[in-house]
Amino acid sequence: MRILRDFKIPDFKFPKLKMKDVENIDEVKVDYEKLEKEKNERKTKQKYHEQTQYKTIKEIFVRSREKYSNDVCILEKFNPKDPFTEITYKEFTDDVIALGTALTKKYNLKDERIIIIGENTYNWYVSYMAMLCGVGIAVPVDKELPPNEIQNVIERAKATAVIYSAKKKEVIKKVEDNLPMVKYFIQMNSDDKLSGRTVGFNTVLNEGKEMVNAGDDSFMKIEIDPEEFKVLIFTSGTTSNAKGVMLCNRNLAENVNAVSPYVKLDENDRLFSVLPLHHTYESSIGFLLPFANGCSVAVCQGLKYIVPNLKETKPTALLAVPLLIESLYKKINATIQKSGKAGLVNSMIHVTNALKSVGVDIKKKVFAEIYDNLGGNLRIIVSAAAPIDPKIGKWVQDIGINFLQGYGLTETAPIAALTPEFEPKVGSAGKAVVCAELKIDNPNENGEGEVLIKSETLMLGYYEDKEATDEVIKIDENGNRWFHSGDVGYLDEDGFLFITGRSKNVIVTQNGKNIYPEEIELMLGNISEIKECMVYGKEVEGEKELVISAKVIPNYEEIEEKHGKNLTDKQIYDIIWNEIKEVNHKLTSYKAIKNLEIKKDEFVKTTTMKIKRYAEIEKDKK
Repeated sequence: MRILRDFKIPDFKFPKLKMKDVENIDEVKVDYEKLEKEKNERKTKQKYHEQTQYKTIKEIFVRSREKYSNDVCILEKFNPKDPFTEITYKEFTDDVIALGTALTKKYNLKDERIIIIGENTYNWYVSYMAMLCGVGIAVPVDKELPPNEIQNVIERAKATAVIYSAKKKEVIKKVEDNLPMVKYFIQMNSDDKLSGRTVGFNTVLNEGKEMVNAGDDSFMKIEIDPEEFKVLIFTSGTTSNAKGVMLCNRNLAENVNAVSPYVKLDENDRLFSVLPLHHTYESSIGFLLPFANGCSVAVCQGLKYIVPNLKETKPTALLAVPLLIESLYKKINATIQKSGKAGLVNSMIHVTNALKSVGVDIKKKVFAEIYDNLGGNLRIIVSAAAPIDPKIGKWVQDIGINFLQGYGLTETAPIAALTPEFEPKVGSAGKAVVCAELKIDNPNENGEGEVLIKSETLMLGYYEDKEATDEVIKIDENGNRWFHSGDVGYLDEDGFLFITGRSKNVIVTQNGKNIYPEEIELMLGNISEIKECMVYGKEVEGEKELVISAKVIPNYEEIEEKHGKNLTDKQIYDIIWNEIKEVNHKLTSYKAIKNLEIKKDEFVKTTTMKIKRYAEIEKDKK
């Protein structure tokens, strides 16, 4: 799913693993010939799960309020020293109705555009749901934006209210005098009474509760037009300035309908919220989807707390981006290596895979220590936003956790493709969801071309930008709207999508050869001495061709462990360059890396941890 500015994965701690459970498993004798025979006999494709047919989020809201009233909806740690607070569906929906009533009736914000900005927190969920159920147009904003860009988004959106977290108070203070059109600035977790244009969220909430208790049911009577513009999201954009994506209630409801046949969730499931809610990946698949199925959502305190939070909340599903999954993979395997059990673990992966193929699953018992440090109940990890090394996905499957991949964009709200949980294919980006169709435009001899998407989740268009909308949405002779994703990929014989690059990132040689940086970056990702990298075509004076270059942030901890301490910059450069030369041997000559740059600072990133290539290249030019 192509969807953090200056985002950095902190060095979170993962406990040492002794892998005693692997040793304690009785030796299993396996008749591989019999296994293969039984495996072939069992090869019958599972049918899809029953599909939901929601038209609006309010329809989902009413159903979940009635059906899951006493179940846990949100878990959040409001005080670092306290345990997680459990908030039920009834408590959550009561707060949504109260907020919606006050905003529409007392503050006259019906159908207005309202900014929501802040970290993942309970008030964010309440605010967003109130917007979708009848208040106005929600404008979720990246909390990492600098003050001038936050002001710009508020102005562009023509927002008349801003709901913000306490951590953004100083930023809002800097810009509020420049925003005369904003009627109210509403601070989350604040009891402040209305003073000028500022009021506390809790004050608004309590006013709404008084109105509801006095018999005001106007908010629940608001009817939602499925096609009405309800959400405005300014994309972080890895290649250009942010565009405003306009979504309707139907777009968001169709995400729930689209996932339901592929992945079954119920009130026993708990999702772990670690990605930013301002993006559709987390707000739709990480919030609206579980809400529709009676699941609970545990809010991570922050990435450095991910391991203790996982252990405390015991989620069954984790939505993540590749960088986070790769970090977990590396940390877990580093501790296994130190335990001296790596060989035994690999052997048990083979044995347990063979047993699982005939219905005998002992993975949870064998790899219990890994499970326990991930909470003990994790059954699904979903990766999206960027390509991931297939060996990491395979490893997740091998230890007994379903590894699914999703694909989509903010413009598709976001789901367009997903791996069915009963038909895994590691390495692919999934297959088209039931409300979507994928096709490859003008494929080359390898079947690769631009990915086109036709979907019920496709945006209404770009905000106040018909020209940009017409550039990416083309209407065919049958009146179908096809979105030109800018991603390059191919479809296999089973309809699974494989993304091979981004058309705007492609490096074209003078003789017409196409080089996709993502392909080379995945190979460089296997070098333990490299923490992060970016491959691009560098303009060099006097050279006709772009020089294939790699910007690299070294993994100093790994280099120190493997090559010794107190190395000079030149020695570190040589170590990494020698490893890159080994990769070059595996590449055709025109794809080989000719230039290495050691990067001292962090990469500029979007809010889903993707490197902003154009920003890095512009830094080079300057």
